[in-house]
Amino acid sequence: MNLEEYFARTGYKGSLEKQDLETLTDIFQHHIRAVPFENLSIHCGEKITLELEHVYNKIVRRKRGGWCMENNQLLGWVLKRLGYDTSFLGAHVFNPHQNAYATIMTHLLVKVVIDGKAYIVDGGFGVSYQMWQPMELVSGEDQPQAPGVFRFTEKNAIWYLEKMRRKQYIPNQNFSNSDLLEKKECRKVYMFSLEPRTVEDFCFQCTYLQTSPDSLFTKKSICTLQTTHGFRALIGWTLTETTYNYKENMDLVEFVTLEDEEVEKTLKEKFNITLDRKLVPINVKGFYTI
Repeated sequence: MNLEEYFARTGYKGSLEKQDLETLTDIFQHHIRAVPFENLSIHCGEKITLELEHVYNKIVRRKRGGWCMENNQLLGWVLKRLGYDTSFLGAHVFNPHQNAYATIMTHLLVKVVIDGKAYIVDGGFGVSYQMWQPMELVSGEDQPQAPGVFRFTEKNAIWYLEKMRRKQYIPNQNFSNSDLLEKKECRKVYMFSLEPRTVEDFCFQCTYLQTSPDSLFTKKSICTLQTTHGFRALIGWTLTETTYNYKENMDLVEFVTLEDEEVEKTLKEKFNITLDRKLVPINVKGFYTI
């Protein structure tokens, strides 16, 4: 495992000497635009494991993506190797269909401290809730980014992340009421404490999320990737491409339904993913919004 190979994977060619916010942001943006957030292994008959070398080989050498426990673990390793002050945190993701936060901690994220200021770096959420810049860990302040306005609030040592989106323009009106579309303008994303975590704290969750019939990830095959202007997502057979601020305060959301034979070609062309095993797409209604 080496940094040069990782940066060849993400296309980052900037400084490796500076441990400042600008460099961190650049490294982070190259990661989220090269490495998809995806759970396709579950639907290809592959097991997802959290050993760092396995994650490295999957994402860097096989040019796959991964979910938060893979993406953010790899990102945290890279930043630590570069000399950043990093630690892992654990979050409980908000479920909009149950209007509640998950009872188990399933989301791994990275905290980075620069010049005494703490930032959250999360390269493993995907779709429109994927931050594009490290977020300063301050309570009650709007932090506008291209995807929308993010905000942390802190109460009794628990931190909450929420995001406010723009209006959406959907040319294909057949999808105007799609269950994939987020209907609320302000959406809760997850909550977390500042207690340091280790990857070992997520071993049970890793197994549960890829095996339980109650898991979102067994109900949907998901592949999403950030672009320079928005993001694209393949959920089951539904391909969406979102362009942020297509018009003033308006995001463009385009939907296409793929045929079975188009899925693997689309993964290659849109996400640069080639699978070793046959994918069986799935998209159970509900549970997930973009």
